[in-house]
Amino acid sequence: MSDSNYNNFHDTCMDYQPFEEVMAIYQRNSALTEDELFEMDETEFRARMRERSHHTLEIQLYANQYRGKTLSDKQADIAKKFLRVWDRRELSHDLPEYKYVTFLVESAEKLSKGEPVDLSPYKPHEVTKQMEEDFFTILYERRSVREFKDQDVPDEIINKVLDAGLWAAHGCNVQSIRYLVVREKNEPGLFKGSDVPGGPIHLVICQDLRAYRANDFTPNRNRLLDAGAAGQNIVLAAHAAGLEGVWLTFPNDEFCDRLKKKFNLPDYIRLVTYVDVGYGDQTPHPPLRLSVDEAVLGRL
Repeated sequence: MSDSNYNNFHDTCMDYQPFEEVMAIYQRNSALTEDELFEMDETEFRARMRERSHHTLEIQLYANQYRGKTLSDKQADIAKKFLRVWDRRELSHDLPEYKYVTFLVESAEKLSKGEPVDLSPYKPHEVTKQMEEDFFTILYERRSVREFKDQDVPDEIINKVLDAGLWAAHGCNVQSIRYLVVREKNEPGLFKGSDVPGGPIHLVICQDLRAYRANDFTPNRNRLLDAGAAGQNIVLAAHAAGLEGVWLTFPNDEFCDRLKKKFNLPDYIRLVTYVDVGYGDQTPHPPLRLSVDEAVLGRL
C-alpha cells in the first residue's frame, strides 16, 4: 500500500473512546446497585464480578502488599457487594469467581489491619535452564501443518489444549473465550471452503460478547487481542501435547453462518478464528523470520 493510499485507510480497531466517556462508563459500572446485579444475566454478572474486583481491589491489593503499605478498609466494598449478590443468586461457591474474589477480600482485610499477606504459596516454580530450552524448542519448532494422520485424538488431549487457551492473558479478566469443537469425521463438509484439507479436528475460538458488557470502555482492538492470545496458547499447547495444527481464518459470512446455524448460536456469540489440529503427517521447512535488528524500529 502506497503512502498516499495508506493515508486514506482508517483502521477502526484502533479507535479510542473519549476519556470523558470512558470515565462515565467506569463510574456507572461501579455504581450498579445490588438489585441491578441480581437481575443481570448470569454471564454478564460473573464477568462484571471479575472486572470490578480486578480494577477496584486486585491491583490495589498487590501494589500495597508489595510496598508494605496498609489498605483502606473500604477498598474491598465493591467486591463484597458482588459476593453478597452471588449468595443472593444462590450461585455455587465452587465457581472460580467466588473462590478468587473471596481470597482477595480476605487478603484485603488483613492488609487493612496492617497484617501481612503471604503470597509465597502461589510463587511460580523457578524456571530451570532445561525448562527454558524446552519452551523455546516448542516455540521455534511449531509449524503450520496441513496434512494429518488418520488417527483419533483423545478428548483429554483436546481439553488440555483448550484449557491452555483459557489461561491466556485476557483484558481485565472478563474471560470472553468460548469454543466449538468439531471432529471432521462426525460432520464432514461442515468446514467446506477452508483453504486446507478438512480436519481432523476443528477448534473454533469464539467470544461471548456479554462478557464485554462488563468492560465496554475497552478499545476495540483489545477484544481481538483476547482471542489472539487464546489462539497462540492453543497452537503452542497442541505442539507441546504431540499434535500439530494450523491457525485459520473464516473466509466469509456464509462459512460462519453455517456454523452458527448448526450449533444454534445466539447473536452474542462471535466466531473469531479457528485452529485445525491432529497428529501431523508432514514436516514443513521453517518459514524464516525477520531478524530482531530489522524488526526493532527504535530503542531508547
